[in-house]
Amino acid sequence: MKNRTKLKRITDILMTFILFGLMAFQYTGELAHECLGAAMLFLFLTHNFLNRGWYRSLGKGKYNAFRILQAAVNLLLLADMLGMMASGIAMSRHVFSFLPIYGGQYEARLYHLAGSHWGVLLMSVHLGLHWGMMMSMGRKLSGRELPRIVVSALRAAAFLIACNGVVSFWQQGFYVYLFLTNEFLIWDSGRTVFQFLVQEASIMGTCIFLTYYGGKMLQKKQRVTKVQKL
Repeated sequence: MKNRTKLKRITDILMTFILFGLMAFQYTGELAHECLGAAMLFLFLTHNFLNRGWYRSLGKGKYNAFRILQAAVNLLLLADMLGMMASGIAMSRHVFSFLPIYGGQYEARLYHLAGSHWGVLLMSVHLGLHWGMMMSMGRKLSGRELPRIVVSALRAAAFLIACNGVVSFWQQGFYVYLFLTNEFLIWDSGRTVFQFLVQEASIMGTCIFLTYYGGKMLQKKQRVTKVQKL
């Protein structure tokens, strides 16, 4: 694996772990949350710099349904992350408190609340669209194919995680914050950090699962349509 590719993968992994830390704001506290947010800002800019070739390719080649979906998700995630960073900096009481920003706290808080939840979904969909590539890379690193029974077990586990994600999505009231039907975060004080992380991982797992298999079906349909046209 080339050094550039290694750096990309390390950046992606770190961003995923930091995302969990950011969502666990009630456990980490305000200062740690801001520090993690600043780290996410740096990693996000690094991620986009390392993948700058994608932006150059936007105006090239043909667009099928899958490529349109990828581009839409990537651009929406870019817009969401930029908005999250702007609203986070506007509300900062520690890391960016030296900046002369006044007013707009209410609007920034609302955007941050909705944007953080949309960000989890968009980042998960983004991962799902690239899940096949990551699995292929994993096979290359291991140097061998997994036994069929292991593959079946992993698929069953992924399905169970996705099912738990649907339940967690409902139990957390995740949907409430997407459209700001509630402007304040409701926190279950009896929930442990472990329970919270399992729920968040399950919600992300649901999005990854649906996106990965939905993307495979879409690509398969496009291949069949292409063959029929020949």
